[in-house]
Amino acid sequence: MWPVVEPLTYAVVGLAALLCVVAVVYAARDRLIDDPLLVVVGLVELGLGVLLVVGLVRLDHIDESAERATFVAYLATLPLIPVGTAFLAIKEKSRWAMAAVAVGGFAVAVMTARLLQIWTAHA
Repeated sequence: MWPVVEPLTYAVVGLAALLCVVAVVYAARDRLIDDPLLVVVGLVELGLGVLLVVGLVRLDHIDESAERATFVAYLATLPLIPVGTAFLAIKEKSRWAMAAVAVGGFAVAVMTARLLQIWTAHA
């Protein structure tokens, strides 16, 4: 296992959880998306991009085909979630858009943790 995968995964999970919490606070205060929140989205996206590259390069690490398919599906779809929810929050100026960003952050955190489970199961 590459030593970068586990710390990077924990960093992405932490940033996604931070995104979720901040978006919930924004929704509760009826605030719109702003630059600091977009920076967090960008950091999550950067981490997911690195995970995508590392995961695809080291895909032969996972032996079982069903787990490999799940791993690739998570890797491919995860980067779409923060961008999609941030775009929604920019276009839809409401409290519910921030709730969507919070749900997106939670989904990224859970799916990234699942990526680590699949990765370490085949270590």
